[in-house]
Amino acid sequence: MSLTTISRQPVWVLMACALSVPVAWAQSNKPPDASAHSLYAQALAYENGEGVRRDPLLAANLYCEAARQGDRDAQYNLGWMYANGRGVPRDDGRALFLFQAAAEQGIDTARRLADKLADVPPSMPDCMREPEPLPVDAQFAYGPPVDYALIAPRNIYKLVNKLAPRFKVEPQLALSIIAAESNFNPQAVSAKNAQGLMQLIPETSERFNVKNAFDPAQNIRGGLIYLRWLLAYFEGDVALVAAAYNAGEGTVERYKGVPPYLETRNYVKRVLRSFGGTRHPYDSALIPPSAVVKK
Repeated sequence: MSLTTISRQPVWVLMACALSVPVAWAQSNKPPDASAHSLYAQALAYENGEGVRRDPLLAANLYCEAARQGDRDAQYNLGWMYANGRGVPRDDGRALFLFQAAAEQGIDTARRLADKLADVPPSMPDCMREPEPLPVDAQFAYGPPVDYALIAPRNIYKLVNKLAPRFKVEPQLALSIIAAESNFNPQAVSAKNAQGLMQLIPETSERFNVKNAFDPAQNIRGGLIYLRWLLAYFEGDVALVAAAYNAGEGTVERYKGVPPYLETRNYVKRVLRSFGGTRHPYDSALIPPSAVVKK
């Protein structure tokens, strides 16, 4: 179906930002080492010819790199370009993929446009795929692990170190997840009703028999059971485990890796840096591995 009448909400506010960011990509055909926000601002300027010569193809490439890094506005704008054949060949499958990604990050207009393309199979643009080979430590830098003995509440630190070995989870990983999820607040509640230290949603609490998600011991036990399961399912790949803990294992399966959500990518970086590594032992007998895991 035709989407040539689609219009976008104004996004001129970022135009000025683009003019102060040099674009070295034109000669090298590789995106600069820039944040998703800067890439989006550059793409916006090149798409609209604001302060630079209009270049829709360069705009699409910049949008795509920002979209790969998880910028939802870049995902939406590039989806619009594919849906309308503006600067790139029209491709409804790619438009749907990008609209879905933007919708999952909260852009309601993208959700409505995705619904209009529901009869088309989604197709990931090639530029959004991670270059191969690209080990996870090249994607998400990490350093020495955080010393939670110095910063975690003493009672929670001791509880995690007591319970984690029972579920074959390293305490450092559990503490890294708790820090990212609730900052060690046992009463934390998210906008999506995730609860307690390890931010268990009611479905997860029910799945792992947690009766009171605000009880630290029960919450940690439920989170550890889930982490043990994820570690087995993703064969000890901490980046995939963290991404699944944040966005759900189904989302990781659908995107065949860390999904292009800015929140999730930042979450994965934080966990890897806090944990201090990319691999964790796992119980291969617990569950058959995900098809996402590369052999």
